[in-house]
Amino acid sequence: MWQRRAFLGAASAALALPAAAQFRVEISGVGATQLPITIARFRDEDKSSQAISAIVRADLERSGVFRGIDVPGVMDETVQPVFAEWRSRSADALVTGSVTRLADGRFDVRYKLWDVAKGTDLGGQSHAVTVPDLRLAAHRIADTVYEKLTGEKGVFSTRIAYVTRAGRRFTLRITDADGEGGQAALASPEPIISPAWSPDGRELAYVSFETQKAVVWVQDVSSGQRRPIANFRGSNSAPAWSPDGSQLALTLTREGGSQLYLMSREGGTPRRITHSSGIDTEPVFSPDGKQIFFVSDRGGGPQIYRMPAGGGNAERVTFSGSYNISPSISPDGRLLAYIARQGNSFKLATMDLGSGTTTQLTDTTDDESPSFAPNGKLLIYATRAGGRDVLMTTTLDGKIKTRLLSSGLDVREPVWGPYGR
Repeated sequence: MWQRRAFLGAASAALALPAAAQFRVEISGVGATQLPITIARFRDEDKSSQAISAIVRADLERSGVFRGIDVPGVMDETVQPVFAEWRSRSADALVTGSVTRLADGRFDVRYKLWDVAKGTDLGGQSHAVTVPDLRLAAHRIADTVYEKLTGEKGVFSTRIAYVTRAGRRFTLRITDADGEGGQAALASPEPIISPAWSPDGRELAYVSFETQKAVVWVQDVSSGQRRPIANFRGSNSAPAWSPDGSQLALTLTREGGSQLYLMSREGGTPRRITHSSGIDTEPVFSPDGKQIFFVSDRGGGPQIYRMPAGGGNAERVTFSGSYNISPSISPDGRLLAYIARQGNSFKLATMDLGSGTTTQLTDTTDDESPSFAPNGKLLIYATRAGGRDVLMTTTLDGKIKTRLLSSGLDVREPVWGPYGR
């Protein structure tokens, strides 16, 4: 595989991380056009364990579509705003709400969205949730606001998986899309790399070195039950799900060099689909399931190729530069994200698969593991900043970036989960 680092996105420590190790959001950059929006502080949200309005605002700002307008005080959903006042503050939209503790211990989270420019009520919702689901309620509010105002589906209530390292303690974590909350899915003193979500979001495939060799496992996200899928002679790595969830593509060395194979999600005998003299690895299916993109050095240096999903002739995709790896395909199949080496730097780039136009998105030097959000509007990736391994999200034009800051942990190998939570 084309890993450049000793820590690639590794396995997990024996304990779930403490709250102090959670993330906070730091947003930088300015988009060409952003809708100014005010998220007023919800009435009585301070009586719950989560700052609902702050979570909603951070979600919307991270999308790159919205610019938050500060406002003092509290506003609940029952009060009609004075639109002229909000227009004078340059807000085009306003979100108000409340958080009420119910007799059974749950919280009733309510909100309303107002179109300030038109002076109209765009509706609202109520979510009755337990304490652990307060953050999810906030993310779902942000999703609804995003969809109401853009016409596109939001991704804030989806999940991501990533790997943290603290010394020799590695943890595979599943969290909200902003990197907070969630759970430790696996803890190990040995590396875990290459997590991959099943299309229905119920399972994760990954590579664990817990038996002192690379073995591909599949784990049920809810129950934690897991099973080894590929434990053949040599190395077993780089799992990727087919869009229908019925099979996985992966890289095996069971017959010598690293080559691509297909196998059932239940395991069994793998079927080899590449037969090159080079190293073939990092497979990923196209969204329609008809093609597999992968990395190969069959032409001399690592480049991205594609071929029919069942095997066949491979076509080279990347030609700019001598080293291009880690393909990720947008949900609409139009955009390829990948890591390109430029000198001694590794940078996130995209390619329009129709025109071949490439765009460099970052100015960092050690980017890895790009993964598209399920709506195709954001990318998450790993990089190095301030002497730490960190996670970032970026808009597709590279103008709005969000750094998810951890507390003393190295974080790698992010992958964005599907809709359907």
